[in-house]
Amino acid sequence: MKRMGMIFRAKANKALDRAEDPRETLDYSYQKQLELLQKVRRGVADVATSRKRLELQLNQLQGQSSKLEDQGRKALALGREDLAREALSRRAALQQQVTDLETQHQTLQGEEEKLTLAAQRLQAKVDAFRTKKETIKATYTAAQAQTRIAESFSGISEEMSDVGVAIQRAEDKTAQLQARAGAIDELLASGALDDQSGLAKDDIQAELDRLSGGTDVELELQRMKAELAGGPASQQAIEGGTGGSTDATQQQGSPHKFDKQ
Repeated sequence: MKRMGMIFRAKANKALDRAEDPRETLDYSYQKQLELLQKVRRGVADVATSRKRLELQLNQLQGQSSKLEDQGRKALALGREDLAREALSRRAALQQQVTDLETQHQTLQGEEEKLTLAAQRLQAKVDAFRTKKETIKATYTAAQAQTRIAESFSGISEEMSDVGVAIQRAEDKTAQLQARAGAIDELLASGALDDQSGLAKDDIQAELDRLSGGTDVELELQRMKAELAGGPASQQAIEGGTGGSTDATQQQGSPHKFDKQ
């Protein structure tokens, strides 16, 4: 069970490491710092509000104390010592409340100053973290782009690997087809395969056709020369063959006939 738990944690850690984006982590940390700064600012505002409320109470109590003091003086001036004593007694009670409120006011004022200083320090820290965060994100993005470009040039990236495999398959198929076509041509030339179309010829037949074609060209050339020379006898001799030889024999025998006559 311990081994299985360790393997599971290792797999989970590896999967999380692949899924983690440092830029997203930095943004999340910055967001948390902003939330903390906002809480500190709200705390400063709450303390300042309490301090202001105490100041209002102090002003009100001090006003009542001054009023009782004036009333005591007027009562004493009118010969009402009992009323003057009562006014002074009430003023003394109010003065005790004023003293307590002043102590609380000083305490709240000190807390407000501390929170204000903490908020300023935290604000400076958040600003510095934001600058560092943006710098790290820009550097990470540039390094990631550079790595992808290098992988593309080297052919080790997944996309370029797929392209390389496709190109290799195409080259292999092309070479296979070229080899097959060459082998079929050799077999047809050697006569090992029959040409069903009847267009293929062996070497001997090809040579005979070439010689026959050359003879026809020579005969046509001689006929054209004879026509240009204006010699019908020569043309007849060229076209006749054996017939031309017979005519020549007859022409040789005709003088004997004329001599005989």
